[in-house]
Amino acid sequence: MDQQARPTKTTLPGIGTRYDLITEGGKHVSVVVHNDGRKFLGFHDPEDDDNCKDSVPLDPGEASALAQLLIPEPLDPVRGEIEIDLVTEHIPITAKSPYGGRTLGDTQARSRTGASIVAVLRRTGATPSPTPDFRFAIGDTLVVVGTREGVDAVADLIAGG
Repeated sequence: MDQQARPTKTTLPGIGTRYDLITEGGKHVSVVVHNDGRKFLGFHDPEDDDNCKDSVPLDPGEASALAQLLIPEPLDPVRGEIEIDLVTEHIPITAKSPYGGRTLGDTQARSRTGASIVAVLRRTGATPSPTPDFRFAIGDTLVVVGTREGVDAVADLIAGG
């Protein structure tokens, strides 16, 4: 990878984090991850780093789909083994979620969807392998692993769908 193609990370106080990438062709692309979990893809003026020419808001499913498009496919699955397509996704607990202030056990996510909440990210740190009595807070981000269908079902469940 060209030295120029390495992303940089900038903390945006009160907003979140901005990840910037300048391509070999000189294009400036950024991803802004807000503290509440919203993500935006931004395109900048090469002459003025602070001038965002356009931005695209991405919901969690769109961000995940875009990330999957950018990740190269595995070259060759191991022969003779069953190939299982697992995905990992970050799902925010927003103010609209019926699970803010409730426990992981209240969701019954694994039994309802087949996907697992393997960690919870909070501004104060990460909680790997949360127990059923772990209480969610608005602004938490769930790290969910499962099939595409299972992870999408957890996202719908957490969103209140």
